[in-house]
Amino acid sequence: MTAKDFGVREGEVAVELPGQPDAAIYFIGRIRTPWSERKDCPKNARESDAVCTVELDARWRAGLTDVETCSHLVLLYWMDKAPRHLALQVPGHYGSPHGTFALRSPARPNPIAMSVVRLVGIEDCSLKVVGLDCLDGTPLLDIKPYFASTDSVPEAVVGWHKRT
Repeated sequence: MTAKDFGVREGEVAVELPGQPDAAIYFIGRIRTPWSERKDCPKNARESDAVCTVELDARWRAGLTDVETCSHLVLLYWMDKAPRHLALQVPGHYGSPHGTFALRSPARPNPIAMSVVRLVGIEDCSLKVVGLDCLDGTPLLDIKPYFASTDSVPEAVVGWHKRT
């Protein structure tokens, strides 16, 4: 799958990307999910109860120390199949244009996604989790503990979403 597979919908605006990236990152593992095509992925990670596997590169094993004490984690991952040139998007399930930075769409200049997942178990360098919405083989960027006391903002609002 390539960016062209996503296409540009009527009403969307694509921009020219810079000639080269500004930084480099290290993928620390891969995420294994039951979804191999975009159309099969949940629209929202909370919609899925599928148990997925986070395969961490063995060099990072020590970084999992005490992770088993966490009920929930924040996973950051790289949506490597998503287009990166859309500034204005028309999500199929909303039908009206919205700016890329007002959406949780994988199509963005830097296709970094995040999900709060429930940790089901750990075996060596593999984590079993629930709450993902990405394609099988998606590169993993980072794992962080979820702190309900600081990460949750119950009064947060996305105004345009209330209008749809």
